[in-house]
Amino acid sequence: MYDAVERDLTSEKRVGLVYPTYMLDAPIAVRELVPKLRFPKGAYIYIVITCGAQTNNAIWTVRRLLKAQGVDIAYCNKVRFPDTAGLAYHRNPNDQVWKFEKYATRMDEIVADIAACKHALHYAGMDPLGCLMCVPALSEKAYRPFQPSADAEKCVGCGLCEKICPQKNITVEGKCASVGERCTCCLRCVHYCPHQAMQIGGKPTQKSFQYHHPEIKVQDLYRS
Repeated sequence: MYDAVERDLTSEKRVGLVYPTYMLDAPIAVRELVPKLRFPKGAYIYIVITCGAQTNNAIWTVRRLLKAQGVDIAYCNKVRFPDTAGLAYHRNPNDQVWKFEKYATRMDEIVADIAACKHALHYAGMDPLGCLMCVPALSEKAYRPFQPSADAEKCVGCGLCEKICPQKNITVEGKCASVGERCTCCLRCVHYCPHQAMQIGGKPTQKSFQYHHPEIKVQDLYRS
């Protein structure tokens, strides 16, 4: 996404934007990508997001970016997944795998809605707490507990985090990984580090708290 260039979608009859919720909002990469896209007039455009619980401004922000281009969405909704940022509050994401079964019917309903070109705006409003993240001084403080960094004593420089970072924001220098300034707080590096060397907020990462989607292999993350 970071390398995305302008793409012409004007010949499409249906366009979907599917993305996760990071830090009460849409990921930085999504916010940068949407203004580069050219959308069709009169097409059925929808948004589906994943989140741990609350959507906050994850839909509202992208909807606002689309409106700036004169584009209105027809449908939006959310599906709850394990909260991978939960380990920042000492909550184990692996204790939330029940969400897959519980919200499977929600996914089926969303698929049916989109197939039928249903018009419905779920969770599309502005969230006051999410808006606070737009204030630089506040967002900097809010991001700090979630900022990944490498523990130099644990890091062996294997380079896995560098390969799977979707922002290409991690480099390995010598035997230690270094996180750059374009972190979107997806925490992929934290959850997949085989040595638990990547940590957030300076807190040690417990192996039992590292979350891996049961149907995703690390090789899949290379390709993405």
